[in-house]
Amino acid sequence: MASFSFGTGNAAKLLRIPLYAAGRIAALLIPRGSRWVFGCGAGIGDGALALWRVATDAGHDAVWLTSSAREDDDAAALGIRTIRKQSLAGWWATARAGVLVVTHGFGDVNRYGGGGAFTVQLWHGIPLKRIGLDSPATTQVPPVPGAGVLRSLIGRLYRSSARRIDVLPAASDRARGRLESAFGLGDDRVVVTGEPRVDVLSTGTAAERRAAASGVLSSAGVDVPEGARAILYAPTWRDGAPDPAVPSAAEWVRIITMLERRNAVLLVRSHPLGEGGYAPPLPTGRVRMLGSTVLADVTGALPAIDVLITDYSSLAYDVGLLAMPVVHLAPDTADYARTRGFYGRLDEVTGGDEASCWDDVLDQLDPLLADEDVFAARAARSAALSERMHEYRDGHNTDRVYRVMRAKGAAAPARPATEGEHP
Repeated sequence: MASFSFGTGNAAKLLRIPLYAAGRIAALLIPRGSRWVFGCGAGIGDGALALWRVATDAGHDAVWLTSSAREDDDAAALGIRTIRKQSLAGWWATARAGVLVVTHGFGDVNRYGGGGAFTVQLWHGIPLKRIGLDSPATTQVPPVPGAGVLRSLIGRLYRSSARRIDVLPAASDRARGRLESAFGLGDDRVVVTGEPRVDVLSTGTAAERRAAASGVLSSAGVDVPEGARAILYAPTWRDGAPDPAVPSAAEWVRIITMLERRNAVLLVRSHPLGEGGYAPPLPTGRVRMLGSTVLADVTGALPAIDVLITDYSSLAYDVGLLAMPVVHLAPDTADYARTRGFYGRLDEVTGGDEASCWDDVLDQLDPLLADEDVFAARAARSAALSERMHEYRDGHNTDRVYRVMRAKGAAAPARPATEGEHP
């Protein structure tokens, strides 16, 4: 079942305006220290984890704000200190922080204590679908009297919050333009450094990345049999609506038959904010669930994947760093373009051969797995997309973000970096 929509989220935001105001006033009166406070809407991972490692290596005092026992456990396994973000201690940590690092929004930390901190919004992917101020979904409210006024108020609140961002990394100049527009920020704050979240896709050799990624899957309880191809299906969020591409019983039979014929495994990762019903109607070892409850951050597992199936997810840009073939399953393109919209033309990303149903997917996937020339051609197309959208692929995006932050006045480390640590 879908678990969140902009409409319900914005309604809750409007009801919390007095708390925002009180928190803002209190935070401005409390002197800020030098601690770096981290949060991430996807759990312990994404670009926040990459920056955490650089910051703590450099000697910064840092803490991570969590929202669940799962996040506490994941952080503890990595030796990360945590505080529950909705607690009084979480508010105090946010209000006293010298630096705030988020990946989704100010709700990644305590939303009432962020005013006045040096704020880094890492975001969580190159936008393909329109986001922020560029999307009508962002200011959506329930259909009540005065909805137009409420939408305008939400828009003003969004702009006001965005102005608190000091650094927003972009993957390239093309991506920077999208982020500037979506957040209403200038190029003095949106900087082309590359995204920290994808450094893991450019670090080490291909064999080293695949071995590490296989370890990530294995630690999540997902083992791909030796010699089998791994296919990841990862649809994007549809603002609380169900995924229109959940396979029917008949489609599942055809999918499983193809997987067995081509010795492949399908890993299904429905969006954490829009879970769908993906259980096959018959027992099979060829389909595994890889949702956020299994693996909070999928990026580190991508080098162990051979083919991506998605619709409008930014993963299509990420896997280009690995020259991974992509099959686009987009059964609702016209409706999605109308309600959410895209940056540029969709066919510039998909190549114009989007599948509208699982039969179309299998028509593309079967020869891709059977013919190395077909596989190579789709891999080359994926790599070409990456070259247009990623300025850097050297594994040092996080270092560049850190240097920009320090140059712009982010709080100094508690101790100087020693030899071998990040400057």
